Amino acid sequence: MIRRLYCSGVSQRRLARVLNINRKTVVRKIRYLAAQERIKHRDFLEQRYLATPLTQVQFDDLETSEHTKCKPLSVTLAIDPIRRKILKFKVASMPAKGHLAKIAMKKYGFRPDERPKNWDQLMKEMIPFVQTHCLWKSDDNPHYPFHLKKHHPAADHQTVLGGRGAITGQGELKKLKFDPLFAINHTCAMLRANLNRLFRKTWCTTKNKQGLIDHLSIYMGYHNRVLTPEPCALKGGS
Repeated sequence: MIRRLYCSGVSQRRLARVLNINRKTVVRKIRYLAAQERIKHRDFLEQRYLATPLTQVQFDDLETSEHTKCKPLSVTLAIDPIRRKILKFKVASMPAKGHLAKIAMKKYGFRPDERPKNWDQLMKEMIPFVQTHCLWKSDDNPHYPFHLKKHHPAADHQTVLGGRGAITGQGELKKLKFDPLFAINHTCAMLRANLNRLFRKTWCTTKNKQGLIDHLSIYMGYHNRVLTPEPCALKGGS
């Protein structure tokens, strides 16, 4: 029940109230479920993609924050665009941008940019699960090609110019007749819709990076097994 509700927009406090349990119990169960899901996902990747490596991958970054918008976080995602499975994710701290940059520096000091390290690590971890000439699709972030070619020198990298959000406040789904990155953009939109800490307007914020990592780990398993079932599972009708 905690797994299903936590992946359906319910906060930790509301989980405790609905299930009539202590909030500390909720936190302990979430940490346990996250550890379980990381083991299950490792097995899922090995069983599904080691024997039949991917020919296509889409990847992108989703931005959120840690306690305040002056302390932004970046979530790098890689997905299977055919089956819409989440393959890997990495969470990185990053410095504030725009009008918040000076405010953040004055209030919280220097904030390191961990994104390059995470991009590099994600590309490296994807090596066993993709073909040598796999097609990688992403937006036109100028930093992606360096890390991709470092670990996948024979890969074909196709970039797409970013578009406007389809609806106000919904930056992931693009206002395009045909979106070449629909699979990754739709997955990011599902994250925004199902994880309360990622809602566009919410007072449930990430208090520390590990909490976001645990939440994403639990959701990744729920997304891959329940929200994006295999075609054969649909024949029974549910």
